[in-house]
Amino acid sequence: MSVLTGPPAGSAPAQTGGSYSTSPTARSAWRGSRIIVLLGLIIVLAAIAGVLLSPQRGPSRLLDPDDTSLAGSKALAEVLRSRGVPVDRVDSVQAAVDKAATGNRLLLITDMSYFDEYTLSRIPGDRLIVGDQPGLAALAPGVHRELNTARTRSREPECELPAAKAAGSAYMGGAVFTGPAGASGCYPGGEGYTLVSFSNGGGVTTVVGDGSFMTNQRLAEDGNAALALNLIGTGKPVTWLVRPETPPITELPGERGESMYDLMPDSIRWTIYMSLVALAITAFWRGRRLGPVVTEKLPVVVRAAETVEGRGRLYRARRARQRAADSLRAGTIDRLTPRLGLGSGAGPQEVVAALAARTGQDAHQVGAALYGPPPVDDAGLVGLAGYLDFIERQVSEL
Repeated sequence: MSVLTGPPAGSAPAQTGGSYSTSPTARSAWRGSRIIVLLGLIIVLAAIAGVLLSPQRGPSRLLDPDDTSLAGSKALAEVLRSRGVPVDRVDSVQAAVDKAATGNRLLLITDMSYFDEYTLSRIPGDRLIVGDQPGLAALAPGVHRELNTARTRSREPECELPAAKAAGSAYMGGAVFTGPAGASGCYPGGEGYTLVSFSNGGGVTTVVGDGSFMTNQRLAEDGNAALALNLIGTGKPVTWLVRPETPPITELPGERGESMYDLMPDSIRWTIYMSLVALAITAFWRGRRLGPVVTEKLPVVVRAAETVEGRGRLYRARRARQRAADSLRAGTIDRLTPRLGLGSGAGPQEVVAALAARTGQDAHQVGAALYGPPPVDDAGLVGLAGYLDFIERQVSEL
């Protein structure tokens, strides 16, 4: 009876034909996932930067006397109050009517999105309308809005209106108006004026095309402060009508009176930026992963001679002597140019002169062979091919 015994103690195990482990190693796993990890880190860093750099204050309110942002008019309101001019901020037509009942006041209108212009037009006293507001025909009868607009910049008044003449240059522009007969037009822009002032019977109505000169950002420039104080600080209390912070529900789209922009989160801008960055990085990452060149065996091996013969038969069947001649000439010139020491951009005269000098052939004959008209028949094409081959052999043998 035979006894099966294992390998001697301490001997090495037999080789198994070069077998090896196919489990991924830590190094191979890192090499395969490092691009994804890098992309994730970039996205996280962009998100952190967006949170740290995003402003925490609420949205600015244009020409609001309580807003301290660059677009607000808190500075102008405080200057007026320091001069003893009461400034009352209102955000409804009823509040403006109630203030008008207390005495002669100046109504400053900076927004008409949710207000009834006909009710406001019945309020007596001075009126200052800022911008191209809806209901201008009722609030400022006789004032017409022109089609053109003026670029907001420093402008000279060019008028005799005391408020503008005393202020001098100011940051004016925006909408352009023409006023009724007897109106004063200042700070011209195009076919009209960016400031129009006229008497409305119960007071003075003034319309300006842009209120940038009244903002905290521009008030200290040029004569902006002087112009604003001359127009508003007439000694009368000011009723400053602004856009309501919570517009009536019936005035806005949506079930709860919220617009599309109100429904967007505050960080939507940074989200869009991060998405664009991630898209660009992904495109760069995937666009470079072309991989190695894949070679495949041809199903049929066709000899070069058979290919040339087949193409020649096609040319002959279509009587394409010109195309065939052009191919023969182009191939000959490409092969002879470097042998003649010429560059790839050498012209016909250079090539013909070099060939004639090298081979001793007549230059006119060489030029006709390389750049002449196409052969008129098959015999001419065969002769051309033979002559080109003769020239090429001569250059090679010399």
